Amino acid sequence: MTRPLRFCFLTTFYPPYSFGGDAIDVDRLARALAARGHRVTVIHDEDAYEILAGGKPMPPPASNGIEVIGLRSRLGPVSPLLTQQFGRPVMHGRRLARLLRERLFDVVTFSNVSLVGGPGLLSYGGDAVRLYLAQEHWLVCPTHVLWRHNREACTGRQCLRCVLRFHRPPQLWRYTGYLTRQLEHVDMFVARSEFSRDKHREFGFPRSMEVLPYFLPDARREAAPADAGPPHDRPYFLFVGRLERIKGLDTVIPAFARYQDADLLIVGDGEEGPSLKAIAAGNPRVRFVGRVPNGALGRYYRYAIASIVPSVGFETFGIVLIEAFQHQTPVIARRLGPFPEIVAQSGGGELFDNEGELVAAMRRLQNDAGRRTALGEQACRAARERWSEEVVVERYLDIVGRAAQERAARLGRPAPAWLGAGAEARC
Repeated sequence: MTRPLRFCFLTTFYPPYSFGGDAIDVDRLARALAARGHRVTVIHDEDAYEILAGGKPMPPPASNGIEVIGLRSRLGPVSPLLTQQFGRPVMHGRRLARLLRERLFDVVTFSNVSLVGGPGLLSYGGDAVRLYLAQEHWLVCPTHVLWRHNREACTGRQCLRCVLRFHRPPQLWRYTGYLTRQLEHVDMFVARSEFSRDKHREFGFPRSMEVLPYFLPDARREAAPADAGPPHDRPYFLFVGRLERIKGLDTVIPAFARYQDADLLIVGDGEEGPSLKAIAAGNPRVRFVGRVPNGALGRYYRYAIASIVPSVGFETFGIVLIEAFQHQTPVIARRLGPFPEIVAQSGGGELFDNEGELVAAMRRLQNDAGRRTALGEQACRAARERWSEEVVVERYLDIVGRAAQERAARLGRPAPAWLGAGAEARC
C-alpha cells in the first residue's frame, strides 16, 4: 500500500444507533483502520434505529478520528419503510450519490444495507472497490436471520408466510431479479464463517464468497478497568446477548431449576425479557443483570465457570464466543450453526444438543478445574492467533487488495496505484 486509503462503510446501524454485533463489528473495523492511519467515513440511518427502538439512543461515543454521517429524513420513519419496500434509497439517494462522489473513496464496504439503501445501494460507489460484509443472511432471507415463522431455524423457503408471521410487509423487489442484477456491482462478497458461506450457497446465493471472521479490538487501545473481583458471590455460568427467542435462553433457564451447584447470570436485554423472567420466577439461581457496558463486561466473563451460548437459529458467527475466549473462559455452545466450527478451531469449549448434554458439560467444567483451565488457555491462545485485530484486519486488507486487482482485470484497467508496483495479494 503506497498511501493511506479512504474507506467508506455503508450500514443501517452504527453505535449508538444500533442493537447488536453487526454494528459493533463495523465500529471495531472502522476504528482499527483509523488507528492505522486510514481515513474512514461511516454512513448510517438514524431513522431506521429510532423506528425500531422507539426513541433516540444515548449520546454517541467519541469518534476517534472517524467521520460519522447519520442520515435523517424529514419524513422520519417513512424513509426506511420506503427503502424496505422499494429496495432503493428513496429519500437519501441523491445525498448518498453526492457523498460518494465528493469523497472519492478508494474502498466502499456495504454492511447490513437493508434500511439504509437496500440492494439499490450496491450500484453506488463510483470507481471505488466494493465489498459486501454479510453480517446477516439478508442476501438470501427477507428477515435477515433464517429464523422461519419466528419459531425455528429455516431449512427451506416459505418466505411470504414467514415475513407475514414477523409482521413485516413483503418486499416485492425480491421476486423480480433486482437483487441478482445489483449483485453485479459488488467486487467481492465476504461471509463471516464457513458455515454462513455454506448457508448462502444452500439458499441460492449466486456469487462466491470469501470468509472473514469477527475480531476482538486491540487491547492496547482499550482502557482496561481495574479488576473489582467477581460480580457475583456464588459460582456462576454466564449468558451474554439480546433476550430474543432465537437466542435460545428459554431452553437453558429450566436446567437451573435442577442444577443446584451454580447460578446463571444473564447479561443483556430485549423483547423476550418479560417471558424469560416468567420462566425463571421463583428460582433464586437465575439472575437477570440487564445491560452491562462493554468496558465492565470483562469481569463477568473472567469469573464465570463457562459462557453458555444456546442459540437455536443460524448465526453468521458468534462474537460472544471469542469475547469469552479473550478472558480465558471456555464456552458451552449449542451444536448448531457456526459454533461447532469455532469450538473446533479453538479447542475452547464443549457442545450440546439437549438439556442433558448441557448439564453434563456444566458439571464437568465446574468439577474439573484442570479441564476448565486447559480449555480456557486454548481458547485464549486461539483468540490471539485467529480473532485478534492484527490478524483479521490484515486479512481484510488482503481481501481489499485482491478485490482491487480483480476489479481492474474485469474492467480492463490498470490496478490502482495505491496497491504499489507488483502488489498481488495485499495492500
